[in-house]
Amino acid sequence: MSRSTAPDVGIITTGHDVADARLHKITAALQQRDLSVELWGLGDADGGPAGADVHAGPRGNLVQRLARTAVLPWRTNAKVVMTVDPDMIPVTRLVTALRRRKFVVDVHEDYERLLADRAWAQGPAGLPARLIVRAGSKLAAGADLTVVADSHLAPHQAKHRIVVQNLPNRGFLAPSPPTGAPRAVYVGDLRRSRGLFDMVETVAAAPDWSLDLIGPVAPSDRDELEARIARPDLTGRVRLHGRQPPADAWQLTKGAWASLAMLQPTPAFVEAMPSKIYEYLASGLPVLSTRLPRQTKVIEESGGGVLVDSVAEASETLRRWSADPGELEKLRDHALQWAADHLPTNTPYDDLADAILNLLKDSASLKGRA
Repeated sequence: MSRSTAPDVGIITTGHDVADARLHKITAALQQRDLSVELWGLGDADGGPAGADVHAGPRGNLVQRLARTAVLPWRTNAKVVMTVDPDMIPVTRLVTALRRRKFVVDVHEDYERLLADRAWAQGPAGLPARLIVRAGSKLAAGADLTVVADSHLAPHQAKHRIVVQNLPNRGFLAPSPPTGAPRAVYVGDLRRSRGLFDMVETVAAAPDWSLDLIGPVAPSDRDELEARIARPDLTGRVRLHGRQPPADAWQLTKGAWASLAMLQPTPAFVEAMPSKIYEYLASGLPVLSTRLPRQTKVIEESGGGVLVDSVAEASETLRRWSADPGELEKLRDHALQWAADHLPTNTPYDDLADAILNLLKDSASLKGRA
């Protein structure tokens, strides 16, 4: 992209890796409308969306993040500026107002409940983070476009609010029949509250199975995880792939027999619907899941998985599946059929891209009348 040409959309984040799946989905939908996209984020630029102008750097410490929060809104010259972090909303709203640019906020998690799941955010030490999240939510309501990933997420009253559920982009998925030895997969962020150690112990007690963990491991859990999977009962059976761009992540699931979703009932997850459930079903991967309300409803409705209440029950299910693959084949057929019937070809990301296209048209119209 020529530096003399302002990009149509600039996405800025101080907390997300440029390989983040939602960023890739948003970018892909915008590019299908022939919009140019600039992305500023963390990680390796090679992991960013193809065709976008990607700027990436190391995560750094809290002071460095605060500095980027103040600087990034000035660095993009895009006509529409989108942020996906609550701490970036105040400065970005100010800068876009001063520069007469359109401002879009993407609220894709319940940040207040998410903080309740983080030990560092409790008590007086976490007060600044909680205040920033509350202020960001209020300011998000005044954006030119406020995007929420689910209907229950705040702000509920906004200038222009649309719900963009985190549904699959089928172009990233790689459905395939199971091959080789029994293998389970998990795609997404990895930490204790997301069932990391429950998944590991489930496979430990099902010796026919191996497990691919595809996603970044929380630093607080990494040492314990590496020590656990090095023990003799798991040696070579649990593979860590780290964060991957979404298309690469789903390529790693090819040939897998089943998928895992063992989120714990934390405040952040009780009302949430993990996007990976939809992606597992659309990939024909039978789901072994804990009984959180919304994922329970989808798995029961689809018939594409099994719900469990304990690690012991989960490992027993895996042992049953490897002894009788016929059950898995039926679950796979149900998953693919439900996805075909219920997951639209036109995704909410396409609706978001259309809304941003309308913002650009409005901006051009106003400039034409000026």
